[in-house]
Amino acid sequence: MARHTKSRTKPKVPSGPANGKGSASSIGKTPKSMVIRIGGSRVGSSVSQLVKDVRLMMEPDTAVRLKERKSNRLRDYTVMCGPLGVTHLLLFSKSSTGNTNMRLALTPRGPTLNFKVESYSLCRDVEKAQKRPRGGGQDHKTPPLLVMNNFNTADSDENSKVPKRLEGLTTTIFQSLFPPINPQATPLSSIRRVMLLNREPASKSDDEGSYVLNLRHYAITTKKTGISKRIRRLDPKEVRHREKHGAAVPNLGKLEDAADYLLDPSAAGYTSASETEVDTDAEVEVTGTTTRKVLTKRELQRMQSGEKVDKKTSTTEVEKRAVKLVELGPRLRLRLIKVEEGLCEGRVMWHDYIHKSEKEVDSLDKNWDQKKKAKEERKRLQKENVERKKQDKAKARAEGKEVEDSEGEDEDVDMDDEWLSDDFDEDEDVEAKSEEGDESIEE
Repeated sequence: MARHTKSRTKPKVPSGPANGKGSASSIGKTPKSMVIRIGGSRVGSSVSQLVKDVRLMMEPDTAVRLKERKSNRLRDYTVMCGPLGVTHLLLFSKSSTGNTNMRLALTPRGPTLNFKVESYSLCRDVEKAQKRPRGGGQDHKTPPLLVMNNFNTADSDENSKVPKRLEGLTTTIFQSLFPPINPQATPLSSIRRVMLLNREPASKSDDEGSYVLNLRHYAITTKKTGISKRIRRLDPKEVRHREKHGAAVPNLGKLEDAADYLLDPSAAGYTSASETEVDTDAEVEVTGTTTRKVLTKRELQRMQSGEKVDKKTSTTEVEKRAVKLVELGPRLRLRLIKVEEGLCEGRVMWHDYIHKSEKEVDSLDKNWDQKKKAKEERKRLQKENVERKKQDKAKARAEGKEVEDSEGEDEDVDMDDEWLSDDFDEDEDVEAKSEEGDESIEE
C-alpha cells in the first residue's frame, strides 16, 4: 500500500512595512537610533536606568534590547549602523569626576553634539510624584510628536557667543530624530506621545549665551467634554476601549432602573457639575468619520422578507474633546558644551568655554589638512600594496608555483581608524567650575 504524505504549504510573508522589513527606500527615509551606555556597568545603576528610559522614549525605531559590554568599542557600533539603517547615536557616559555626559551624533560622518547632563529624573521618580500615573500600553508603538521652543533667537548673528549657524544645526539634528508628520495623511489617533524641548533663555545669573535645553516626555490623553462621567462610561467607543484594557461595563444588575445609574441618588438629581468638568490643558474640536447604515424603502422591505442588505455610508461628526498631558519621563536638563565636525572626533566647530584666537584656529586647520593628506597617502599606498600582492600571486600561479593564502592579507585596512578601537569612555570634564551638578534628581 502506497504511503500518503501530507504536504504542508507555508503562507507567503508579505514584503513591505507590514512585516517590519520594508523596501530600501522606506528604510532610508525612517530615522533609526541607538542609545548606548558607554563603559558598561562602570557608569552606575542610575545612568544605566536612564539609558533604558531614553530607549523607551525613542521607540519604536530604536534598539531596545541592545546590550553593551566593557570590551565594546565605538567601531563595534558604527560598523553595524550602515546595514541596520541607524542614523543617530546617543552615547551616555560618566567622567572621572562624576559628571554625566551625552553625545548626539549623526552617522556615518557626524556632526556630534556634546551635552553635559546637569540634572535628570528617571521614569520611576516621575511616577512616584504623580497621583494617577499612566500605566503601560500601546503608546510607544508610534513615534512621539516633537515640539521645540526658543531654539532660534531673533537677535543672534555669527558674532554672538552662540552663532546663528549653530542654532540652525542643532534644530536640524533634533528634527531628524523622528520621522516627519504629514498633517493631511497622519491620523490623529496615531499621535499618542509628545516630546517637548525648550531652550532656556539667557539669564543674568547664568553665563551669557549658554545653550541649555529642558527635555520632557508626555502621553496625550483625550476625553469627551460636556457629559457626565457615568454617561461617558456607556459610550460604545469608551466601552470598546475599556474592554481592550481589561475593564468591564458598569454593573447595573442591582439597580431597578437605568435612571438610578444616570441620576445621582445623594443629590436627588443629575450628577454634579464637577463630574462633567475634566482637568485639561485645552479643548479642541476633532472631526471624526462614523459609518452608519442607511436603508431605502425597497431595501427595508427586502430586509423584512429575510434577504440580507448591507449598505453603509460615512458621515462626518465634529466633537469637542479635552486634551490632557500626563508626564511619562524621563526629564533631562542638557547644556551644550561642544560641537565636533565628525563622528565623535574631528575639528571643534564650537566650544562653550574654550575660545581660540584666529592664529590658533589657522594652525589647527593646517594640522587637520596635513592629517587628511597623510590619511589619503596611506590609503593610496595600501591600495597599491594590495594590488601588487594580487599580481604577484597571479603571476606565481601562472608559473605553476605554490602560493600560500594568508587570511586578512588582502584586506584594505585604514590605519587612521585606530582611534575607533580605543576605549572611548574617557570624556573630558570641560566644566571644572560646577562639579556638583552631576546626578541631582528633580522632584
